[in-house]
Amino acid sequence: MRKYLFIVGVIAVALMSFQFNTTDDEPSNKVALGEKLFFDPILSSKKTISCASCHKPELAFADTTQFSPGVDGILTDRNTPSAMNLAGRIHLFWDGRANSLEEQAIQPIISKTEMNLPIEEAIARLKEDKVYSRAFKRIYKSQPTEKLLGDALAAYQKNLETANTPYDRYINGDDSAMSASAIRGRLLFIGKANCANCHAGEDFTADRFKNIGLYDGKNLRDVGRSKITGDSTHVGHFKVPGLRNVAVTPPYMHNGMFKTLREVIEYYNKPDAVVKNGINRDLSLSTPLGLSAQEIADIEEFLKSLTDDRFKK
Repeated sequence: MRKYLFIVGVIAVALMSFQFNTTDDEPSNKVALGEKLFFDPILSSKKTISCASCHKPELAFADTTQFSPGVDGILTDRNTPSAMNLAGRIHLFWDGRANSLEEQAIQPIISKTEMNLPIEEAIARLKEDKVYSRAFKRIYKSQPTEKLLGDALAAYQKNLETANTPYDRYINGDDSAMSASAIRGRLLFIGKANCANCHAGEDFTADRFKNIGLYDGKNLRDVGRSKITGDSTHVGHFKVPGLRNVAVTPPYMHNGMFKTLREVIEYYNKPDAVVKNGINRDLSLSTPLGLSAQEIADIEEFLKSLTDDRFKK
């Protein structure tokens, strides 16, 4: 009798799976679908890399190389930023060429230096894949489209928020959550060092573009935002990145020219000592900050306190 009931149960489960076209490895909602797509090399021309190849989960969805290699080994033009804590952002990419995560998600797929896959072919692959075809029909009531692909990838990225840091515990009332050095660094961050002038809000970015002096027209020739807007006053302007988990995402800046947080802070302290003749550099960086070695160390400790617990080593 028990054997009979077991067989009946197996048949019932099989029929249910057939009825709803579901299997254990098929995503059941758009966040899960976006996650599967994010890690699947099906979206690259040679099926060799995925979004996660450059946006590595263990590195706060960034990369620790100056420039990441694309599908054919061609290096990207800019350093890979973190894909975390972007849910509220209104400008994406270093030059702000995308205004939503849905729009941003498609660009690496079609980029010749990244995944190098025409969007038409990407959609055709998803339609031909039984798992993806069924998943899109079940979740979106539609076959895969460019818009739905962007929506699914964006849904997953919007889920990559972090707020479990020493800093968060400190501002929520736990005075012991940050070290004395980090607490001093926080006061310097919002005071003498003037970091909060650009790095504001919960994610420490105001969604603005700034020229911090990393364009000189000779050795540093990436014009940044102006390539998108056509406005010459935007030459050398780049999106102010968020700072959550920044301690685990070296190297830094759009060109990855600084290997450590200490180098970044030292640059802001004396910009001319690193890049002389930075064209159109923001006036807030017109004079040295006058930070001492201890103050630089304190700011570094504060930035480390923005690291989510999941990335602690």
